[in-house]
Amino acid sequence: MEKSKFKTLRHIETVRNYINLCVKELLGRGEKHDQSKLESPEVEIFDKFTSKLAKCTYGSDKYKSFLAEMKPALEHHYASNKHHPEHYKNGIMDMTLVDLLEMLCDWKASSMRHQDGNILKSIEINQTRFGYTDELKKILENTALWLDSHTVSHKE
Repeated sequence: MEKSKFKTLRHIETVRNYINLCVKELLGRGEKHDQSKLESPEVEIFDKFTSKLAKCTYGSDKYKSFLAEMKPALEHHYASNKHHPEHYKNGIMDMTLVDLLEMLCDWKASSMRHQDGNILKSIEINQTRFGYTDELKKILENTALWLDSHTVSHKE
């Protein structure tokens, strides 16, 4: 009986250590999130387009045209930030769960910046944009709803 209890306690400790590793990584990412937006060439371009993006509907033709105009900043941004599918050669397929969680938190906060923002609509639009499965879409939706039930921030 003691041997079994010891192995169970070791298992619990190992799981706790892996969870703590994930938490530490997420806390670090929270501290560093989107810092590249404060540097050139991003800062100048985002300064020009942030208010324009907020006034248009995510995924609309107007939104896409703004993204095209922002290309130099976006290329730099995606290269600098692992929470964007565009950072990786194979897009979302190369991402980790930690990347995905930061990405979803980013999408949630970004949806709050749009006058008609809706995180569930963004997840739907991004399924076509990034080609993820229905299963991942459902997990993202479930997590977005969980985030909604634990709102910790103001509307940006």
